[in-house]
Amino acid sequence: MEIKDLIQNIATIENGFNHILDAAQQIFSCYNEKDCMRIALQLYEYQAYQVRMLSVTLLGYISVKDHSALDFLKNKVSHDDNWRVQEMLAKSFDYFCQKQGYEQSLPIINEWLESNNPNVVRAVTEGLRIWTSRPYFKEHPDKAIELLSKQKSNPSEYVRKSVGNALRDISKKHPQLILKELSSWNQTDNRVQLTYQLAIKYIHKK
Repeated sequence: MEIKDLIQNIATIENGFNHILDAAQQIFSCYNEKDCMRIALQLYEYQAYQVRMLSVTLLGYISVKDHSALDFLKNKVSHDDNWRVQEMLAKSFDYFCQKQGYEQSLPIINEWLESNNPNVVRAVTEGLRIWTSRPYFKEHPDKAIELLSKQKSNPSEYVRKSVGNALRDISKKHPQLILKELSSWNQTDNRVQLTYQLAIKYIHKK
C-alpha cells in the first residue's frame, strides 16, 4: 500500500468521511502501532484538511493503547481552525470511549469537559451523540444529562448549541428526565436560555 496514493486521492475529495475512515483502517492494519503514530504525526503537518482528518482518525485508533495520541488530539488537534478536522476530533474521541468502554472512560470524559478550550468540550458533547444510544449512558440517561447540563452556560455558543441539541436528542426517549433537569435552570441567564430553548424543542412539540 502506498500512503502517498491514499493522500493524493483523499486530498481531491471535499466532502464525506467514509473514504477517510477506510484509508485510516488500511494504514492501521498494515503498520505497527509505533509506525502508525509516526505516520499520523507526519500526516497532521499537511496543509490539506482532508489529510489532517486522516491523521486525526488514525490518532483515534492509536489512542486506545497509546494515550499520547489522545493527548495530541486534546492539546494540538483541538486548536486546528478547520471545522471538518474538529468534526473528526469528535468522532475520534467517541471511538476512544467506545473501545475503552464509556463507563471506564468517565474520568477522561470529565477531564475533557472541564477544558477551557471549546473544541475539546465539544468533541465530547458532539462526539457522544446520541448519548443515550451509547452503552452505559443508555442504561444511565441521568448521568448523560448531568454531564451535559454542566455545560449549559459554557461561554462558547458553539458548545452550548451542541449541549442543547444533545439534550434534545435525549428528550425523545426521556422527556420527563429532561423536564426535571430544565426546571432547575436559571432562564434569566442569556447563555442558559439558548441551551434551554434547544433542549426543550421536541418536548414543546408534543
